[in-house]
Amino acid sequence: MRAGLQKAIVLGTVALAITAAFGPTVFAQEAAAAAGDRSTWHLMGAGIGLGLVVIGAGLGIGKLAAAVAEGVARQPSAADKISGAANLPLFLLEGVAILAEVFVLLIVLLNGRP
Repeated sequence: MRAGLQKAIVLGTVALAITAAFGPTVFAQEAAAAAGDRSTWHLMGAGIGLGLVVIGAGLGIGKLAAAVAEGVARQPSAADKISGAANLPLFLLEGVAILAEVFVLLIVLLNGRP
């Protein structure tokens, strides 16, 4: 129960920090959009989305590596089979993070083009 409360406090603090950091910028965008400038909401969303994907992939890879290390520690004779079975999910997790980075790069680079 304590770990859940600690996570909730950390997430709340991060959300408050993001709101405090980007709040004035977001509200300033309304005036700029009224003046005819383009909105940059998609850039902020792309950055936050990329951060969440990379954090999720990092947590997944960490849990997978911990499980592989524990499995090898329990049965050293099956180390080859355990590490071989862990390679596919590891590559898939890395692929998701790389694809997210490519998509965000495309969003940022194609910002001004129709």
